[in-house]
Amino acid sequence: MENIIWFKDTNKNDVSKVGGKGANLGEMFSHFPIPNGFCITVHAYKQFISFNNLQDKIDEKLNKLDIEDSEQLENVSRKISELIMAGSIPENLNKVIIENYKKLDEWFVAVRSSATAEDLPNYSFAGQQATFLNVKGDDKVLWSVKECWASLFTSRAIYYREINNFEHSKVFISVVIQEMVNSEKAGVMFTVNPINKNQNEAIIEGSFGLGEMVVSGQVTPDNYIVSKNPLEIIKITINEKNTALYRNKEGDNEEITLDEYKANERVLSDKEIEALTNFGIKIEKHYGSPQDIEWAFSKSGEIKILQSRSITTL
Repeated sequence: MENIIWFKDTNKNDVSKVGGKGANLGEMFSHFPIPNGFCITVHAYKQFISFNNLQDKIDEKLNKLDIEDSEQLENVSRKISELIMAGSIPENLNKVIIENYKKLDEWFVAVRSSATAEDLPNYSFAGQQATFLNVKGDDKVLWSVKECWASLFTSRAIYYREINNFEHSKVFISVVIQEMVNSEKAGVMFTVNPINKNQNEAIIEGSFGLGEMVVSGQVTPDNYIVSKNPLEIIKITINEKNTALYRNKEGDNEEITLDEYKANERVLSDKEIEALTNFGIKIEKHYGSPQDIEWAFSKSGEIKILQSRSITTL
């Protein structure tokens, strides 16, 4: 069983090995501008759990849980996380993770969780597990991997699995290690208008810096409504974007307060909007269903697609 699978060797049928996010990144890698990376597979997570004799301890805590008791739910989630973070990664696994990390061209990476019950057609697990940006160095990568494993048991993830009848012991987690885009601007794109359900309209939301501020709702991003056929910008809404997340000189994520001019500056040009929409149309066609896409523009102006998932709320 493989512990590491690179995007180039992964496709949409590998959810059981690399989770939903990892499978989608592998599927798109040869077709779209996806930053390079690899997945630490579900097998590696199982190996870690077995090596530290954690499964029975986790099951015991979950079996006694009343998910409607929010205090108890938070307590169980925290205790399981502590168990995982206290565990040791087997030496062979440590070695192979770092060996592959050092093969990347960019040593700043995004470390993303990718659960096997994620990005499914009828369920929305988005945002339930951890993501870490601008991670650099062996120790920080390994720490972030464990944090991602632990995030399989956030209170939100536990609750969602329970109410949707997913057995906890049958949901596993992979971790994506992906070259970090030090973005000048970033955001999300929906290839169908989620408000009026118009299949011919795409919605793009964008702000300055890293896209985490948009995804987490910490800023009100610019909003662009685009007709897909014919390709035409229908409406541009420029919002005040007071803060942005950037990588500072020390390599850390730093939230910057933008001056009034920058905060009210338009994020995307017409040309950039059209280029993004074209990618959205192609990704939607590739999957045969409406997509929720995360994108970024590097400081050199290149478009990068960071991930894509099916829209489950239409």
